[in-house]
Amino acid sequence: MKIKIIQVGETKDKYLKDGTDELLKRISPFAKIEVVNLKEIPSSKTYPLIRSVEEEGEQILKTLRADEYVVALDELGKGMSSTEFAGFLSKNKDKGQTICFVIGGAFGLSSKVKERANFTLSFSEMTFTHQMVRIFLLEQIYRGLCITNGKEYHH
Repeated sequence: MKIKIIQVGETKDKYLKDGTDELLKRISPFAKIEVVNLKEIPSSKTYPLIRSVEEEGEQILKTLRADEYVVALDELGKGMSSTEFAGFLSKNKDKGQTICFVIGGAFGLSSKVKERANFTLSFSEMTFTHQMVRIFLLEQIYRGLCITNGKEYHH
């Protein structure tokens, strides 16, 4: 199984970086995983927020391949249980496509990226930082792969 994660900006907090590194290591026996960090475009009085999000979106679109199954992470997406997410991973694994998860910057994803997505996923109706969502995504990927491979994850 091939998984790609495109994320805007670097993970800055050490505790999140350490958790991310640990989960990437745990996922590696189950799937080939690639993480692509793109430049975060800061907004300012002279550079409007909407333009920053659009530029980040252009970077994301240039990084996507036509044959990837793109999952945009967005608060307005569809929620799933961990078991449903495991089934989602398994179903897409069977198609043989790379599953590409896209996490926007601090202000989300551009409309063009959302339009390109094959599916839009939400982890919660609550708002989390884009850096926290990264570790949530990796944890759910790990949990889902454990479920689909019959490995014990928790009781």
